[in-house]
Amino acid sequence: MKVEIITIGDEILIGQIVDTNAAWMSRELTQCGFEIEAITSIGDRSADIIKAIDIAFGRADILLLTGGVGPTNDDITKHTLCQYFHTALEFNDEVLKNIESIFIKRNIPLNQLTKKQAYVPVSSTVIQNKFGTAPILWFEKDNKVLVSMPGVPFEMKASMQDDIIPRLKNKFQVSEYLSRSCIVTGISESALATQLAEFELQLPAGFNLAYLPSLGYIRLRLSVWGEERLSEIKQQARKLKKILGICFVSKGEKMPEEILGEKLRKKHLTVSTAESCTGGYISHKITVVPGASDYYEGSIVSYDNLIKEELLEVDKKTIESQGVVSREVVEQMASNVAKKLHTDCSIAVSGIMGPDGGTKDKPVGTVWIATLYNSEIISREYNVGRSRRENITRTANIAILQLLKMLKN
Repeated sequence: MKVEIITIGDEILIGQIVDTNAAWMSRELTQCGFEIEAITSIGDRSADIIKAIDIAFGRADILLLTGGVGPTNDDITKHTLCQYFHTALEFNDEVLKNIESIFIKRNIPLNQLTKKQAYVPVSSTVIQNKFGTAPILWFEKDNKVLVSMPGVPFEMKASMQDDIIPRLKNKFQVSEYLSRSCIVTGISESALATQLAEFELQLPAGFNLAYLPSLGYIRLRLSVWGEERLSEIKQQARKLKKILGICFVSKGEKMPEEILGEKLRKKHLTVSTAESCTGGYISHKITVVPGASDYYEGSIVSYDNLIKEELLEVDKKTIESQGVVSREVVEQMASNVAKKLHTDCSIAVSGIMGPDGGTKDKPVGTVWIATLYNSEIISREYNVGRSRRENITRTANIAILQLLKMLKN
């Protein structure tokens, strides 16, 4: 079954907010066997909404709308749907009871403007919103479905998981979506595509290989529709892993920091970080993962050379002779932070994030990363680019993956 997602709101078009709803919905629906045909973003204009619905019904079986259902004058989706489906609004006592219960729980008075949310299109099936005042509206037309939901992410997600997806699965037959993903590092996207060209040509009909570049690594996704092709996708995934060789890091959809955490926990290891150019961002990524206290001990953010010398005991003469962005310095940082914080593993980074600070020998983007595991140190030089924010993120990802490959090997 083909689905089109339509997100409504001027705030999306002008870049005031980022549309995270469509990405979340696409992921959930695909895993449930629905095929996303298109994603459309439009403003709060009745004519545009009607046009978008007409186009969507021409190419999809299910339309999912978010946004424009609040109580204020700029929220016009409900009135526009009445116009589209040639119906009118009627007062719904059950919706009002739901709204009143929400306001009682929040201990705030209910005003007349919010009470208007209890007016719903006559021809719609009403699904109560457990967390907000705008009800979910379900319409059917020529064996196709349109569902209008709030744009508030947590309200939309609850409605999708508890009501909409189960109803859609009950109404429509879907084909299971099968996928296998893996993280690849140490190779550019173009070089990877060249390496996998023959593999792609030999893929059975219906298979797709997608390249999803991130800062510091590439995620590959192999996919096909139909549960009857399970054995085929397993076979192709094994073949792909063999071709990737040392570039293959890990399988699955998880982020590098999540995979690192699982590996450390499984091996009963601990980790610390000594960060200069990343300013604590590696530690941030590690500690975002729930349960990081099982393996993460702490960090020394030594942005200034004096901190490197005093807290990390990096030799001042080494800094003067080799430079702070060097193999010798990061190896001392990795070794000494592991000793001071009593950890089995460590990550140390020093680099030039830009936009200033580069030299002919060490241009902006030059980074040295050292990773330690059971007293063994691997240190490598990278050039991560010229954009400061991206450089910090890319450096953090590469550092985590470098340690992950050490643990894997």
